[in-house]
Amino acid sequence: MTRFPAAKILLTAVAVSASFSAFSAGQNTIPEELIAAAKKEGVVYSVGMPDTWANWKGTWSDLEKLYGIRHQDTDMSSAQEIAKFAAEKSNATADIGDVGAAFGPVAVQKDVVQPYKPTTWDQIPDWAKDKDGNWALAYTGTIAFIINNDLVKEQPKSWADLRNGNYRVTIGDVGIAAQANSGVLSAAFALGGNETNIQPAIELFADLAKQKRLSLNDPSVANLEKGEVEVAVMWDFNALNYRDQIDAKRFTVV
Repeated sequence: MTRFPAAKILLTAVAVSASFSAFSAGQNTIPEELIAAAKKEGVVYSVGMPDTWANWKGTWSDLEKLYGIRHQDTDMSSAQEIAKFAAEKSNATADIGDVGAAFGPVAVQKDVVQPYKPTTWDQIPDWAKDKDGNWALAYTGTIAFIINNDLVKEQPKSWADLRNGNYRVTIGDVGIAAQANSGVLSAAFALGGNETNIQPAIELFADLAKQKRLSLNDPSVANLEKGEVEVAVMWDFNALNYRDQIDAKRFTVV
């Protein structure tokens, strides 16, 4: 399978204090006034940053342990997050969001972010951040397949294998979720296309749809646990995380 790197960035809402962006800078480099302001507010409201995604659970745990800051999340796709910030503007009810890297410039265009540069800003490569501090890369991953071993016996090892299987394939909300968009782009590269030619991927998923093997389920940890997903396309950090959360023996990650 072609390896295609995906990335996530952090967005901070227009109305919120920079204190909530500061945790990414590390405990020993956060100005005391920001720590005091964060403690006073006492809670951070996020969108698209649930405990089950990447290792946000560990981040929220650290914030509460170090500073007594509680956390509440509403899970959303990248497009939904930006739409929420755009609709609420200066009356934002969320403090911070986690979206796919391709959505960073969209967020800037929609004017839903505020600039913030932590003390570690210079350590971030230029390609991984907005020059004005509106967003920065938080982590990267590779598109992978997660396969339910109980439901799929002839397991795919490549994108081309998907065409000839007898299992249903879950991709997610293409056009809305960065993970799904990156899955399509990864398929395009693997099948001879590129960023300006995603036709090979469209043809693959069209074939799956004609075979009635394109699942409309959400590739969430809950649906995986319930056995409603046979093969899903997602970032490796999610696939490995979900596998281990549920039962490592039940799933294979390719």
